[in-house]
Amino acid sequence: MLSVALEHEEDLAGWREAARRLASAAIPPDRIAWQVGEAAQDLFSSTEPLPPPGPPFAVPRAFLALAESVICHSDPERFSLLYAQLLRLRANLEILEDKADPLVRRLDSMAKEVRRDMHKMHAFLRFRQLSDGEGGERYVAWFEPDHHIVRSNAGFFVRRFAGMHWSILTPEVSLHWDRERLSEGPGATRAQSPDGDPVEDVWKTYYASIFNPARLKVKAMTKEMPKKYWKNMPETALVGELIAGAQAREAQMVKTSRSRIGDNAMAAWEALRREARGCTRCHLHRCGTQTVFGEGPLDARIMFVGEQPGDHEDLAGKPFVGPAGQLFDRALGEAGVDRSRTYVTNAVKHFKFERRGKRRIHQKPDAPEIDACRWWLDQERLLIRPPITVALGATAARSLFGKAVTISKLRGEPQTAIDGGEAWVTVHPSFLLRVRDDREEEYARFVADLRAIGRRADALALPS
Repeated sequence: MLSVALEHEEDLAGWREAARRLASAAIPPDRIAWQVGEAAQDLFSSTEPLPPPGPPFAVPRAFLALAESVICHSDPERFSLLYAQLLRLRANLEILEDKADPLVRRLDSMAKEVRRDMHKMHAFLRFRQLSDGEGGERYVAWFEPDHHIVRSNAGFFVRRFAGMHWSILTPEVSLHWDRERLSEGPGATRAQSPDGDPVEDVWKTYYASIFNPARLKVKAMTKEMPKKYWKNMPETALVGELIAGAQAREAQMVKTSRSRIGDNAMAAWEALRREARGCTRCHLHRCGTQTVFGEGPLDARIMFVGEQPGDHEDLAGKPFVGPAGQLFDRALGEAGVDRSRTYVTNAVKHFKFERRGKRRIHQKPDAPEIDACRWWLDQERLLIRPPITVALGATAARSLFGKAVTISKLRGEPQTAIDGGEAWVTVHPSFLLRVRDDREEEYARFVADLRAIGRRADALALPS
């Protein structure tokens, strides 16, 4: 039996190279022992070298995508199963389309399980803040995946938290990001991860205040968020108590006046704003004068999201008060939308600028800065729950949809944001200050967008 050694559990490149040579030599699957790392060699395996590379051959792109997921599965037979499928593909390139085929079904099921595990890591991993001993901050998270997904998931966390110094600890491998370079370390234990940080107390208060027992579906919640992940998340320390008292709380909510509910929401919002004042999630906290948080009624039917505070906003500590904000107010008035009944905020809460003499010139936020600040916008939306969220410009749209989008393609029609809510897209009012040609036409189109959004908000407010 021929032995093939792979560097680690997710070594797709090593598997592909070996599988290409073996398939070219027509080596059957039952003559190959796939091994990982320093695993003991099979008693009957051979140390002979792999066959030399044969002539290149093509496989469907769908198989490569399938292999990327299946290689991360915890089933030790995955390497052999993929290789068996590779041999079958050489004889029949259409085999992957036969969904009744047992091997096709098994591999598809494994890929689905891996993708679900990766989603769970995205959703349920929680960083905890620590001091790095040099006056700085680092963030550490503990996670126990079901499959070998950590390395494959690294890119997501690098992109999402590029401005943070973080470590992700798992039983198999540890990842460390120093804002420039990603490195690996040995696996860890739960005892090596931190228990909590001061931010969690604020978050628990906030979570408890927005918990709605009338909407509680215990089976659905535990299916989507299995209890094995609860210990990683600060808010889930409250879930048991909140579930136990849900019925009593629901009855109490019926009796409680709307003013009391408003007081709870305002207390949560104030706690969130206070916490945002000390935000250091990205380097922009060193640039602006202060954090510029959103403002407006917490029962607003429309939330407007801009790009970032400008020079005037940074000094005033309020969003949309400069020239673009004044133009925005005028357009809202002409569209029949009362700004005092809307909530206005920004995708990025600190002013990013380039200094030219005494002037501070606006600079567009980068993707890592947008991603780092999305946490605050997510909390604002979770607290306010606006029926409609409006992205003013490309930066706001990227934050709402989780990817770069083209304004002209999405403008004028309701869209679905990354969290499932209804979102609309239009230009940022600062665009109207910069445009030279057809300025009146562009302004009229902006007012028309706002008028359509206002009508949509009114329609959603009508009883069904």
